[in-house]
Amino acid sequence: MIQKQKAKKRKRRSFRRLFWFLRLLGIVFSLSFLLSGGWNIFLPRTWQGIGDFLPKAEQSPSAHEQAEEPGFTDRLDRLIFIRRAVQSHVREDSYVTLDKIPPLLRDAIIAVEDKRFYTHHGFDPEGIARASLVNLQYGQIEEGASTITQQLVKNLFLSHEQTFGRKAEEILLAMDMEANYSKDEILELYLNTIYFGSNFYGIEDAAHGYFNKDPRELDLAEAAMLAGLPNAPSLYSPYVDFLMAKKRQFIVLDAMTRYGCISEASAEDAKIKPLYLAHE
Repeated sequence: MIQKQKAKKRKRRSFRRLFWFLRLLGIVFSLSFLLSGGWNIFLPRTWQGIGDFLPKAEQSPSAHEQAEEPGFTDRLDRLIFIRRAVQSHVREDSYVTLDKIPPLLRDAIIAVEDKRFYTHHGFDPEGIARASLVNLQYGQIEEGASTITQQLVKNLFLSHEQTFGRKAEEILLAMDMEANYSKDEILELYLNTIYFGSNFYGIEDAAHGYFNKDPRELDLAEAAMLAGLPNAPSLYSPYVDFLMAKKRQFIVLDAMTRYGCISEASAEDAKIKPLYLAHE
């Protein structure tokens, strides 16, 4: 009886030693794996590569052109493989890379839509508070509360339904975009997909549709007018109401001056410079 008890104790000790050995081995392996670069598997961009092995997503309309809301599976798919989902909404035939878009237009968009664009992570509570104060000061909508990233995902994927669930999905997708795209890539996508009014989608169509120019040829006055349109494109389009478009242009130029993008003299010159629309 005593011998059996001793044998059981030895067996338990052996199992205990084996358990601790395997545990130590697992820790050593995990540390070696992480130190050798294996931690990259946990990065969001690593998972996006898996989407490249999936069948190419069919070209999809923007959110406002979709006949019906996507189901839960489609929403989950675009959250996991957001780069694949984004590409299905991008028109390659009119896509303009950021190096062909004048810096003044980029500055104008950021100044009036999302001043903290390069410092936030897709969602900007401080920007919301600042925009609210500016809008109260002017008594009208001068600056948007949504970040450029939020506007991008809303334009690509979401309806204009004002619910807490849709807003939560917007913020989640915006953070996902920030994890998988650089800031310049997000700005580039925004400029190529946002609605500029008068049935012009993206900066290529807008530059030609309003001024009969390539985006790189736009001057400060033209860039400021275009930068003001996404806030309310159906209202501010110069083909709809030129006076409202000019007022909005002034707001953009003032924002660029306020944030140090241009001098006051340059802003005043741009305000009085004549604009020649393509369809006049």
